[in-house]
Amino acid sequence: MLTNDFGLDAKSISKLSSHGLSLKALKEQLNEELDVSIELWKAQGLHVVKHQGYYYFDTKFLSLEDAEFCIVDIETNGSKVEKHQIIELAAVKIKNGKIIDRFDSLVYTQEINPHITQITGIKAEDTIDAPKVKEVLMQFKLFLGNAVFVAHDVKFDYSFISKSMQKIGLEPLLNRSLCSLALAERTVVSYRYALSYLNETLKLNPNARHHRAMSDVLTTYGLFLLSLENLDERIKTVEDLIEFSKKAPRLKRPKFDPLLAVKKEEEEKEEKE
Repeated sequence: MLTNDFGLDAKSISKLSSHGLSLKALKEQLNEELDVSIELWKAQGLHVVKHQGYYYFDTKFLSLEDAEFCIVDIETNGSKVEKHQIIELAAVKIKNGKIIDRFDSLVYTQEINPHITQITGIKAEDTIDAPKVKEVLMQFKLFLGNAVFVAHDVKFDYSFISKSMQKIGLEPLLNRSLCSLALAERTVVSYRYALSYLNETLKLNPNARHHRAMSDVLTTYGLFLLSLENLDERIKTVEDLIEFSKKAPRLKRPKFDPLLAVKKEEEEKEEKE
């Protein structure tokens, strides 16, 4: 997920992920020297490499087995980053389908709307001993590194974290990103694709506590593994996967909600008993 902070137009960004971008095309758009820009991008979680005279995202050549994916979820005390903040941030880092590291922290805040507390169960007093947002975001940035940022409906989590980093004086994120919801729509047949619904039908996380960050991360992890199992064998690299998640046809959804049938059977069974 690249922003204007990247300094390139959309067409150039697309070429970096596919056919490559020439040195001339890169230099025409950059204010800094190319080497400086590449180092700055690397510090923001994005690696660009030269291959046969053209420049590419390194994920163009990175296999799914060798790539690191960071599955992320946040809880916030409101939806507008301009006046709200993260109150919980969790992530797991995945390599070749296995969890290799974890990050989980509440974030100190003075106020949490009762509506948010009702949804998440998190109260302001629960965060009294938690680190402040600046410390959490700096630690998370180190944890994330240049891993592929994965989240369910990734745009919200990615944007909120990236803009929150800018609020504390850090550079915005430039990590490649992947939406687990969009990927699931192309790999898993379901009536709905909300994370809670998918967990209820697919039993992804038996200990799920919806709207708590680590719980939702682990549910997304289960979904991510299932999506990878159902992938077309032609999907070999990270950029293959990102493109597939955006452009492949969505699977046809069932006409009726299978959960309703299950609940009806359970109700009828209870009545007979």
